[in-house]
Amino acid sequence: MEPHSKMGDGAKEAKPQATAGGSWLYGRWSSYCGWVVLVTFLLDQFHKWWMILIYKIEAKGRVTVTPFLDLVFVINKGVSYGMLSQDGHEGQWLLAGFAVLTSLALWIWLAKTGTGRLMAGSLGLIIGGALGNALDRLLIGGVADFFSLHAWGFYWYVFNIADVAIVAGVVGLLYESFIATRSEPDSL
Repeated sequence: MEPHSKMGDGAKEAKPQATAGGSWLYGRWSSYCGWVVLVTFLLDQFHKWWMILIYKIEAKGRVTVTPFLDLVFVINKGVSYGMLSQDGHEGQWLLAGFAVLTSLALWIWLAKTGTGRLMAGSLGLIIGGALGNALDRLLIGGVADFFSLHAWGFYWYVFNIADVAIVAGVVGLLYESFIATRSEPDSL
């Protein structure tokens, strides 16, 4: 019998099993996710304000970078592809509020069920991108977009670093859903 054991007959104390979830607001992977959120948000905001205030993209108009990529300045007052366009301040506040609430829901999901670095990093990219775009809505009345991909006369939507982070985060979550990280929490 171990000296401090309360169990008799040589029985060993059961170790508490590690679970994915922690409290409803902070779990095992929340710190990692928080750093990804912070880096994503700061990188996005730094780039946007550099493009607007220092590079002065609005005054330059369309700048050709490659045969398939241009830099432009567009304020998107809607969501993806300009859907649900909201011209007034109330609409922008509503969309920003939705982004904040969605980010909070994703954060709580991670805290309760986080399975590893891939899930935490992916959610961090999505949350950081969503919060970066939400801040744009509050400060400039829409989301500042700069990158325009095009080929053979077809132009895709104009996007920013936050959008790239959100898409990368979704791809990471999709990938994570197809691999066996749920049984091996420290595998990624």
